[in-house]
Order: sequence, then C-alpha cells, then structure tokens
Amino acid sequence: ETSALNDTAIVSNVMHACQRLGVRFALDDFGTGYSSLTYLKRLPAEVLKIDQTFVRDMLEDKDDLAIVQGVIGLATAFRREVIAEGVETAEHCRLLLKLGCTLAQGYGIGRPMPAEEIPAWIASWTELHPGIAALHD
Repeated sequence: ETSALNDTAIVSNVMHACQRLGVRFALDDFGTGYSSLTYLKRLPAEVLKIDQTFVRDMLEDKDDLAIVQGVIGLATAFRREVIAEGVETAEHCRLLLKLGCTLAQGYGIGRPMPAEEIPAWIASWTELHPGIAALHD
C-alpha cells in the first residue's frame, strides 16, 4: 500500500480500470499510518475500514469514540460505505448501528468458518441478538 500510493494519479487510474471490471476497493485501517485524508480525497475506494484499535476501546475511551464517529461522518460526507474492524461484543454492535455503521467484522460477530456453516450461523446469531437485528432492520 505505501509504495503504491506514492503516485496517487496512477493508482487512481488503475483502480478506475479495475472498478469497470467489477472490483471494489477499501481503504483499510483508516485513521492510522498511511490511510490519510489525501487518499480518501484522491482514490476512488468505495469503502473505509475503521481500524480496530479505535473500535476496540470506543466503549471506554471517549477519544476513540470520537475518532469512530469522525470516520463514520467522513464516510457519509464522501459517499463511502464504512466497516468497523475489531467488533468484539454485542454492545459494540449496538453502538455502531446507532452511529450509522451497519457493516462490521470481528470475533464478536463470528469467527472464520466454512461457507456451508454460514446459514446456520446467521439463524443462531439473529436468535441470540434480536435487539441488534431489530436495530438494523
């Protein structure tokens, strides 16, 4: 990522060509390291992924919560989807949904599994977390 982003014009052109083929892009670990506002502005990524370091502690750390809220706001302003990484609890899910983040990943949602197990997992997760499912509907 770092070396490729030295020339954002070239990278942007390649990304647009790939998008015409149906490829989608995300700015991963947004808010840390090399994922900056310049890339948000200049690269045609459809998705921002909020780094797990902010999501993990957002329930206890008001600064992390402010960063999560800010990234969700940026995603909205730039018409991008947003995914929260590192969601570990149902409380994380509830708060993210209230903040407008409807996509998340983390062990609190589910661990990696074979594709054939996904339908049963969806049914059991929805049963175990009816409040979260209702918030999303």
